[in-house]
Amino acid sequence: MAPRDRRSTERSASSDSTYSRVEFARDFPDDDTCLEWLKDERYPDGIYCKNCEKVTSHYRVKSRPSYSCQSCGNHVHPTAGTVFHKSSTSLHLWFQGIYLMSSTRCGISAKQLEREIGVNYKTALRMFHKIRDLLGVGDMVLSGDVEMDETYLNRSKRNRPWEDRRGGSGPTLNERVIMGAVERGGRIVARHVPAATRVEADAHLKTFVLPASNIFTDESNIYSRVHNTYYHRRVKHSARVYVDGDVHTQTIEGFWSLFKRGLNGVYHSVSTKYLQGYIDEYVFRYNHRFDSRPMFFAFLAQISRWSAPVAGPVGDGLPS
Repeated sequence: MAPRDRRSTERSASSDSTYSRVEFARDFPDDDTCLEWLKDERYPDGIYCKNCEKVTSHYRVKSRPSYSCQSCGNHVHPTAGTVFHKSSTSLHLWFQGIYLMSSTRCGISAKQLEREIGVNYKTALRMFHKIRDLLGVGDMVLSGDVEMDETYLNRSKRNRPWEDRRGGSGPTLNERVIMGAVERGGRIVARHVPAATRVEADAHLKTFVLPASNIFTDESNIYSRVHNTYYHRRVKHSARVYVDGDVHTQTIEGFWSLFKRGLNGVYHSVSTKYLQGYIDEYVFRYNHRFDSRPMFFAFLAQISRWSAPVAGPVGDGLPS
């Protein structure tokens, strides 16, 4: 086999990468390219001009990030209603931040983003919070074989044996508790809840899991009413049994392990105020792990999904 050209920047066919930094630099070299991509993503069928009341040809305005109708001159701003709206940070730096965030398995810290793209820490942190706001699961509903479990980020809870957590004086409000449900071989939904209670468990199931599903949990008392609506089976962790045929919670416990190790290794500490955003980031990666497209484009696709509604049947028309 011929040796590889050391000057080549092409991704190796045997590489695990799906979208390399070189490919990103080629596809998005500057602000204009990023704005053109955003325009095509938000208006795939052309830009609707509200003055002309039809889809018209638009040309790029050099002095501002907008497009002008060739017929009437009305300006359209592709960044309007998105996370980029009124941001003083360049669109190219936003795209770089999204790329760096999507190209890692366990995330990237705001301090590292600050070093990578040259913004200050406050800007990097704001960018990350805005991007994470795009990654929520929305109205996702699970079905089939679904495992459900809760995990604790409180040291007083997570360092105690499982048997001790079943009883005690009852749940404490404002605990750092995360409740999740996962389809075996499929998607996951996870939410930060005030406390691990029957009410929270029932609400989580009712919101995210279809009634015809099979639910698998551990012996925690918070799942004692699940059998009223679902076919429910439990694994006996108190007897040191973790797998009994198809009865187990190994799938969701694997996700908790991935989430906690990423949280501790990359971010070290996360405030309760922003905890759900970090959960959404890890959930989004998990739910899109089998996508054929690169993770970067899965992140970018969320921009259109969560953008503010635009006027007209196809596009928006914001006055200049």
